[in-house]
Amino acid sequence: MDILAGSVGLLTGYIIPFLIVLTLIVFVHEMGHYLAGRWSGIGITAFSVGFGPELCGFTDRHGTRWKLCAIPLGGYVKFFGDDDPASIPDYNAVAGLPEEVRKRTFLGAALWKRAVTVAAGPIANFILAIAIFAVMFSLYGRQIADPIVAEVRPDSAALEAGVRPGDLLVALDGVPVTTFDDVRRYVSVRPELKIIVTVRRDGQDLDLPMVPKRTEVTDQFGNKVELGQIGIVTTQETGNFRVVEYSPLEAVGQGALQSWHIVTGTFDYLSNILAGRMKADQLGGPIRVAQASGQMATLGVAAVLQLAAVLSVSIGLLNLMPVPVLDGGHLMFYAVEAVRGRPIGPGAQEIAFRIGMALVLMLMVFATWNDITTVFS
Repeated sequence: MDILAGSVGLLTGYIIPFLIVLTLIVFVHEMGHYLAGRWSGIGITAFSVGFGPELCGFTDRHGTRWKLCAIPLGGYVKFFGDDDPASIPDYNAVAGLPEEVRKRTFLGAALWKRAVTVAAGPIANFILAIAIFAVMFSLYGRQIADPIVAEVRPDSAALEAGVRPGDLLVALDGVPVTTFDDVRRYVSVRPELKIIVTVRRDGQDLDLPMVPKRTEVTDQFGNKVELGQIGIVTTQETGNFRVVEYSPLEAVGQGALQSWHIVTGTFDYLSNILAGRMKADQLGGPIRVAQASGQMATLGVAAVLQLAAVLSVSIGLLNLMPVPVLDGGHLMFYAVEAVRGRPIGPGAQEIAFRIGMALVLMLMVFATWNDITTVFS
């Protein structure tokens, strides 16, 4: 009975939320490719959520097979003339087609049409994230606090730099800040990096240099993460905690800004890994995503949707990396083609795709290893 209860809990608490989040992100990403391809006049033979054996599906009047497959870790849109779901063109098959038919293949389409179709997938992910954040901000507003110091922690970078309770933080490295979250977000991705904190005290602005300390913190679910901290705290009274409401248009702007923060935070984290200021153990794979989905599910639908927004930005950004087999790799080839006036040869492309596939597989293995060592530790 305990095993059965545990299995049901695993299914309802982790697997189902994970599948809902991942399916939404994959569907929107592939729908971006599909809509752009259809608009460009490129034939589409398959739209798949998942890989492997088909579980169910149907063929529409345009000849596109819409299907749900057994392995729910991605998806693809297969265009007319593609050799496989990774959009690797079948040059031999396309070369033998009549001109009118060839124009409907992905390889035979104009360069700009191919570029738009490829870029539409990641763009759709960014649009999804902005839409989710915009809906959340419209419905619930946003809780903010003024960047006023209520307490300075002992043995902290702020104490060593001379920050005092009552100081108002107005800028970080010359970048204006208006909320306490602005401070937290900026500092957290700059451990062991010198920053200049501008505080307003008694009507005067003071520039205080300090180095955020790399600190391991534990969230409400027990997950541990390293980030930079300077050791300041605000309170309800000091920071004037309040909820700001937004009009629909303002909410869209805030959603775009929130998505941009995720993009910049990702690049900051990667640069910290390369510089040795942070560990790479926060790079997670499907197990970590499933864990996060289950944890967010305990907080409600809104939390799950916000997780979906964060992951959607991350997947869109990952797909834009200039690695062959990813969307960014295809766009890189198109940029070279635009400069050269002709595409890269089939042999060179095949080698590049093999290298790209190897890099993606290595990343997946590394992320999965991180998942196993972190989640099951």
